[in-house]
Amino acid sequence: MKDVIVLGGLNMDLIVETPRLAGPGETAEGSRFYTTPGGKGGNQAVAAARLAESPGTVKMVGRIGDDGFGEEMAQFMRSEGIDTSLLRPKAGIASGIAVIFILPDGENHVNPVYGANGLCDEQQSDDVTGALVNAGVLLCQQEVPLTATRASIEAAAKAGVAVILDPAPVRDVPDGFYDSVTILTPNQGEASSMAGIEVIDSTSAKSAARKIRDTGIVTVIVTLGDQGAWVESDGVSELLDPFKVNVVATVAAGDAFNGGLGTGLASGMDLLEAARLGMAAGAVCVSRDGAQEAMPSRAEAEALLRGR
Repeated sequence: MKDVIVLGGLNMDLIVETPRLAGPGETAEGSRFYTTPGGKGGNQAVAAARLAESPGTVKMVGRIGDDGFGEEMAQFMRSEGIDTSLLRPKAGIASGIAVIFILPDGENHVNPVYGANGLCDEQQSDDVTGALVNAGVLLCQQEVPLTATRASIEAAAKAGVAVILDPAPVRDVPDGFYDSVTILTPNQGEASSMAGIEVIDSTSAKSAARKIRDTGIVTVIVTLGDQGAWVESDGVSELLDPFKVNVVATVAAGDAFNGGLGTGLASGMDLLEAARLGMAAGAVCVSRDGAQEAMPSRAEAEALLRGR
Protein backbone atom coordinates (compact mmCIF):
# COMPACT_ATOMS: atom_id res chain seq x y z
CA MET A 1 0.00 0.00 0.00
CA LYS A 2 1.53 3.30 -1.13
CA ASP A 3 0.61 6.61 0.49
CA VAL A 4 -2.53 8.50 -0.44
CA ILE A 5 -1.95 12.27 -0.39
CA VAL A 6 -5.03 14.47 -0.13
CA LEU A 7 -4.99 18.20 -0.88
CA GLY A 8 -8.33 19.85 -0.26
CA GLY A 9 -10.87 21.60 1.88
CA LEU A 10 -12.05 20.88 5.40
CA ASN A 11 -15.39 22.27 6.54
CA MET A 12 -17.50 21.72 9.60
CA ASP A 13 -20.85 20.67 8.15
CA LEU A 14 -23.93 22.25 9.75
CA ILE A 15 -26.72 19.94 8.62
CA VAL A 16 -30.42 20.73 8.59
CA GLU A 17 -32.91 18.03 7.68
CA THR A 18 -36.07 19.65 6.41
CA PRO A 19 -39.29 18.65 4.62
CA ARG A 20 -38.65 21.43 2.08
CA LEU A 21 -36.52 24.48 1.42
CA ALA A 22 -37.84 27.86 2.46
CA GLY A 23 -38.78 30.30 -0.28
CA PRO A 24 -37.76 34.00 -0.40
CA GLY A 25 -38.89 35.76 2.77
CA GLU A 26 -40.38 32.54 4.13
CA THR A 27 -39.66 30.47 7.24
CA ALA A 28 -39.92 26.70 6.80
CA GLU A 29 -39.33 24.65 9.94
CA GLY A 30 -36.71 21.91 9.79
CA SER A 31 -36.92 18.57 11.55
CA ARG A 32 -33.33 17.94 12.73
CA PHE A 33 -29.97 19.70 13.11
CA TYR A 34 -26.49 18.28 13.72
CA THR A 35 -22.84 18.98 12.98
CA THR A 36 -20.25 16.65 11.46
CA PRO A 37 -16.71 17.09 10.11
CA GLY A 38 -16.77 17.49 6.33
CA GLY A 39 -15.22 19.25 3.36
CA LYS A 40 -14.37 17.41 0.18
CA GLY A 41 -10.71 16.97 1.06
CA GLY A 42 -11.42 15.82 4.59
CA ASN A 43 -14.15 13.44 3.43
CA GLN A 44 -11.89 11.82 0.85
CA ALA A 45 -9.10 11.44 3.39
CA VAL A 46 -11.34 9.68 5.92
CA ALA A 47 -12.80 7.42 3.24
CA ALA A 48 -9.28 6.47 2.11
CA ALA A 49 -8.04 5.92 5.66
CA ARG A 50 -10.91 3.61 6.62
CA LEU A 51 -10.52 1.57 3.45
CA ALA A 52 -6.71 1.43 3.62
CA GLU A 53 -6.66 0.24 7.25
CA SER A 54 -3.03 1.39 7.52
CA PRO A 55 -2.48 4.29 9.98
CA GLY A 56 -0.31 7.07 8.58
CA THR A 57 -0.74 5.96 4.98
CA VAL A 58 -3.19 8.81 4.25
CA LYS A 59 -1.71 12.31 4.56
CA MET A 60 -3.94 15.40 4.68
CA VAL A 61 -2.63 18.69 3.27
CA GLY A 62 -4.63 21.87 3.86
CA ARG A 63 -5.54 24.69 6.23
CA ILE A 64 -7.86 25.12 9.19
CA GLY A 65 -8.60 28.15 11.37
CA ASP A 66 -7.51 28.60 14.97
CA ASP A 67 -11.06 28.03 16.22
CA GLY A 68 -12.92 25.16 17.88
CA PHE A 69 -14.16 23.78 14.57
CA GLY A 70 -10.61 23.54 13.25
CA GLU A 71 -9.31 21.61 16.24
CA GLU A 72 -12.35 19.34 16.24
CA MET A 73 -11.83 18.46 12.57
CA ALA A 74 -8.11 17.85 13.06
CA GLN A 75 -8.69 15.64 16.08
CA PHE A 76 -11.30 13.58 14.25
CA MET A 77 -8.84 12.95 11.42
CA ARG A 78 -6.10 11.92 13.83
CA SER A 79 -8.52 9.49 15.47
CA GLU A 80 -8.97 7.91 12.02
CA GLY A 81 -5.23 7.30 11.66
CA ILE A 82 -4.66 10.16 9.20
CA ASP A 83 -1.31 11.98 9.21
CA THR A 84 -2.25 15.62 9.93
CA SER A 85 1.31 16.96 10.23
CA LEU A 86 0.72 18.95 7.01
CA LEU A 87 -2.66 20.31 8.11
CA ARG A 88 -1.69 23.85 9.03
CA PRO A 89 -3.75 26.17 11.29
CA LYS A 90 -4.07 29.84 10.34
CA ALA A 91 -4.30 32.39 13.13
CA GLY A 92 -7.09 34.94 13.11
CA ILE A 93 -9.25 33.18 10.52
CA ALA A 94 -12.30 30.95 10.79
CA SER A 95 -12.25 27.35 9.62
CA GLY A 96 -14.42 26.46 6.67
CA ILE A 97 -18.07 25.61 7.24
CA ALA A 98 -20.88 24.34 5.04
CA VAL A 99 -24.60 24.70 5.73
CA ILE A 100 -26.31 21.65 4.22
CA PHE A 101 -30.04 21.20 3.76
CA ILE A 102 -31.18 17.59 3.33
CA LEU A 103 -34.60 16.84 1.86
CA PRO A 104 -36.70 13.72 2.60
CA ASP A 105 -35.49 11.95 -0.57
CA GLY A 106 -31.87 12.31 0.60
CA GLU A 107 -30.91 15.03 -1.90
CA ASN A 108 -28.84 17.86 -0.47
CA HIS A 109 -28.29 21.58 -1.03
CA VAL A 110 -24.93 22.94 0.15
CA ASN A 111 -23.89 26.52 0.96
CA PRO A 112 -20.20 26.65 1.99
CA VAL A 113 -18.06 29.44 3.42
CA TYR A 114 -14.49 28.27 2.84
CA GLY A 115 -12.66 30.38 5.43
CA ALA A 116 -9.10 29.14 6.01
CA ASN A 117 -9.36 26.81 3.00
CA GLY A 118 -9.19 29.89 0.80
CA LEU A 119 -5.70 30.69 2.09
CA CYS A 120 -4.05 27.55 0.73
CA ASP A 121 -1.03 28.66 -1.27
CA GLU A 122 2.49 27.61 -2.24
CA GLN A 123 3.00 26.30 1.31
CA GLN A 124 0.44 23.59 0.56
CA SER A 125 1.82 22.79 -2.90
CA ASP A 126 5.32 22.55 -1.35
CA ASP A 127 3.89 20.24 1.33
CA VAL A 128 2.37 18.02 -1.35
CA THR A 129 5.64 17.94 -3.28
CA GLY A 130 7.52 16.83 -0.17
CA ALA A 131 5.00 14.09 0.58
CA LEU A 132 5.14 12.47 -2.86
CA VAL A 133 8.19 10.29 -2.16
CA ASN A 134 6.18 7.19 -1.17
CA ALA A 135 2.86 8.19 -2.75
CA GLY A 136 0.69 6.10 -5.03
CA VAL A 137 -1.96 8.73 -5.69
CA LEU A 138 -2.82 12.40 -5.11
CA LEU A 139 -6.47 13.28 -4.51
CA CYS A 140 -7.54 16.87 -5.30
CA GLN A 141 -10.75 18.86 -5.67
CA GLN A 142 -11.51 22.50 -6.49
CA GLU A 143 -12.40 23.83 -3.03
CA VAL A 144 -8.98 25.38 -2.33
CA PRO A 145 -7.33 28.02 -4.56
CA LEU A 146 -6.61 26.65 -8.01
CA THR A 147 -3.01 27.95 -8.03
CA ALA A 148 -2.05 25.63 -5.16
CA THR A 149 -4.02 22.76 -6.68
CA ARG A 150 -2.44 23.15 -10.11
CA ALA A 151 1.10 23.29 -8.72
CA SER A 152 0.41 20.14 -6.69
CA ILE A 153 -1.04 18.30 -9.69
CA GLU A 154 1.95 19.18 -11.84
CA ALA A 155 4.39 18.12 -9.12
CA ALA A 156 2.64 14.76 -8.77
CA ALA A 157 2.64 14.17 -12.52
CA LYS A 158 6.36 15.00 -12.68
CA ALA A 159 6.98 12.46 -9.90
CA GLY A 160 4.99 9.78 -11.72
CA VAL A 161 2.16 9.79 -9.16
CA ALA A 162 -1.41 9.32 -10.39
CA VAL A 163 -3.66 12.36 -9.90
CA ILE A 164 -7.40 12.00 -9.27
CA LEU A 165 -9.29 15.29 -9.51
CA ASP A 166 -12.89 15.87 -8.51
CA PRO A 167 -13.86 19.00 -10.49
CA ALA A 168 -16.11 20.30 -7.72
CA PRO A 169 -17.20 22.88 -7.03
CA VAL A 170 -17.44 23.92 -10.69
CA ARG A 171 -15.08 26.82 -11.38
CA ASP A 172 -13.63 28.58 -14.39
CA VAL A 173 -10.18 27.03 -14.60
CA PRO A 174 -7.15 28.39 -16.48
CA ASP A 175 -6.04 26.84 -19.76
CA GLY A 176 -4.01 23.70 -19.18
CA PHE A 177 -5.33 23.14 -15.66
CA TYR A 178 -6.33 19.53 -16.43
CA ASP A 179 -3.28 18.66 -18.54
CA SER A 180 -1.56 16.62 -15.81
CA VAL A 181 -4.70 14.99 -14.37
CA THR A 182 -4.77 11.19 -14.64
CA ILE A 183 -8.42 10.59 -13.69
CA LEU A 184 -11.21 13.16 -13.66
CA THR A 185 -14.38 12.24 -11.72
CA PRO A 186 -17.22 14.66 -12.52
CA ASN A 187 -20.79 13.96 -11.43
CA GLN A 188 -23.71 14.43 -13.81
CA GLY A 189 -23.95 18.18 -13.35
CA GLU A 190 -20.22 18.76 -13.61
CA ALA A 191 -19.91 16.54 -16.69
CA SER A 192 -22.80 18.40 -18.30
CA SER A 193 -21.12 21.74 -17.65
CA MET A 194 -17.71 20.62 -18.89
CA ALA A 195 -18.90 18.80 -22.03
CA GLY A 196 -21.85 20.98 -22.99
CA ILE A 197 -23.99 17.83 -23.06
CA GLU A 198 -26.90 17.22 -20.71
CA VAL A 199 -25.99 14.06 -18.81
CA ILE A 200 -29.11 12.14 -17.81
CA ASP A 201 -28.17 8.50 -18.39
CA SER A 202 -25.35 6.17 -19.39
CA THR A 203 -25.59 7.08 -23.09
CA SER A 204 -25.18 10.79 -22.49
CA ALA A 205 -22.53 10.08 -19.84
CA LYS A 206 -20.53 8.15 -22.45
CA SER A 207 -20.77 11.04 -24.91
CA ALA A 208 -19.75 13.58 -22.26
CA ALA A 209 -16.87 11.45 -20.99
CA ARG A 210 -15.49 11.04 -24.51
CA LYS A 211 -15.74 14.76 -25.20
CA ILE A 212 -13.99 15.62 -21.93
CA ARG A 213 -11.34 13.00 -22.64
CA ASP A 214 -10.59 14.65 -25.95
CA THR A 215 -8.98 17.48 -23.96
CA GLY A 216 -6.13 15.10 -23.12
CA ILE A 217 -7.22 13.57 -19.80
CA VAL A 218 -6.31 9.87 -19.67
CA THR A 219 -9.43 8.67 -17.83
CA VAL A 220 -12.85 10.18 -17.17
CA ILE A 221 -15.32 8.58 -14.76
CA VAL A 222 -18.77 10.17 -14.71
CA THR A 223 -20.60 9.29 -11.48
CA LEU A 224 -24.33 8.82 -12.01
CA GLY A 225 -25.71 8.24 -8.52
CA ASP A 226 -28.24 5.42 -8.55
CA GLN A 227 -27.45 4.75 -12.23
CA GLY A 228 -23.85 3.72 -11.52
CA ALA A 229 -20.72 5.22 -13.10
CA TRP A 230 -19.46 5.48 -16.67
CA VAL A 231 -15.73 4.72 -17.10
CA GLU A 232 -13.98 5.98 -20.24
CA SER A 233 -10.26 5.29 -20.67
CA ASP A 234 -7.74 3.58 -22.93
CA GLY A 235 -9.36 0.25 -23.80
CA VAL A 236 -12.23 0.79 -21.34
CA SER A 237 -15.68 2.16 -22.14
CA GLU A 238 -18.36 0.76 -19.90
CA LEU A 239 -21.02 1.36 -17.28
CA LEU A 240 -20.44 0.03 -13.79
CA ASP A 241 -23.77 -0.96 -12.28
CA PRO A 242 -24.81 0.65 -8.98
CA PHE A 243 -25.25 -1.08 -5.65
CA LYS A 244 -28.82 -1.05 -4.39
CA VAL A 245 -29.05 0.53 -0.92
CA ASN A 246 -31.59 2.51 1.07
CA VAL A 247 -30.58 6.15 0.54
CA VAL A 248 -30.57 8.26 3.70
CA ALA A 249 -28.46 11.21 2.47
CA THR A 250 -26.27 11.78 -0.59
CA VAL A 251 -23.86 14.07 1.28
CA ALA A 252 -20.23 13.06 0.52
CA ALA A 253 -21.13 10.18 -1.81
CA GLY A 254 -18.73 11.45 -4.47
CA ASP A 255 -15.99 11.90 -1.88
CA ALA A 256 -16.46 8.31 -0.71
CA PHE A 257 -16.12 7.20 -4.33
CA ASN A 258 -12.89 9.14 -4.85
CA GLY A 259 -11.45 7.93 -1.56
CA GLY A 260 -12.17 4.34 -2.55
CA LEU A 261 -10.86 4.82 -6.07
CA GLY A 262 -7.63 6.35 -4.78
CA THR A 263 -7.12 3.69 -2.13
CA GLY A 264 -7.69 0.95 -4.67
CA LEU A 265 -5.12 2.38 -7.08
CA ALA A 266 -2.58 2.98 -4.30
CA SER A 267 -2.94 -0.64 -3.21
CA GLY A 268 -2.29 -2.01 -6.71
CA MET A 269 -5.81 -2.57 -8.07
CA ASP A 270 -6.50 -1.96 -11.74
CA LEU A 271 -8.82 0.86 -12.81
CA LEU A 272 -12.09 -1.08 -12.81
CA GLU A 273 -11.36 -2.86 -9.53
CA ALA A 274 -10.54 0.46 -7.88
CA ALA A 275 -13.67 2.09 -9.35
CA ARG A 276 -15.85 -0.72 -8.00
CA LEU A 277 -14.31 -0.24 -4.55
CA GLY A 278 -15.15 3.45 -4.85
CA MET A 279 -18.73 2.66 -5.83
CA ALA A 280 -19.14 0.30 -2.87
CA ALA A 281 -17.78 3.03 -0.57
CA GLY A 282 -20.24 5.55 -1.99
CA ALA A 283 -23.15 3.14 -1.58
CA VAL A 284 -22.39 2.57 2.10
CA CYS A 285 -21.95 6.31 2.62
CA VAL A 286 -25.39 7.26 1.27
CA SER A 287 -27.06 4.65 3.45
CA ARG A 288 -26.43 6.65 6.63
CA ASP A 289 -26.17 10.17 8.08
CA GLY A 290 -23.14 12.40 8.10
CA ALA A 291 -20.12 13.10 5.93
CA GLN A 292 -16.82 11.82 7.30
CA GLU A 293 -18.65 9.81 9.94
CA ALA A 294 -20.61 8.03 7.18
CA MET A 295 -17.52 6.66 5.43
CA PRO A 296 -17.35 2.86 5.32
CA SER A 297 -14.85 0.45 6.76
CA ARG A 298 -13.01 -1.92 4.43
CA ALA A 299 -15.16 -4.79 5.70
CA GLU A 300 -18.39 -2.95 4.87
CA ALA A 301 -17.25 -2.10 1.35
CA GLU A 302 -16.01 -5.64 0.71
CA ALA A 303 -19.30 -7.10 1.93
CA LEU A 304 -21.10 -5.18 -0.80
CA LEU A 305 -18.55 -6.28 -3.39
CA ARG A 306 -18.92 -9.94 -2.38
CA GLY A 307 -22.70 -9.63 -2.65
CA ARG A 308 -22.31 -8.34 -6.19
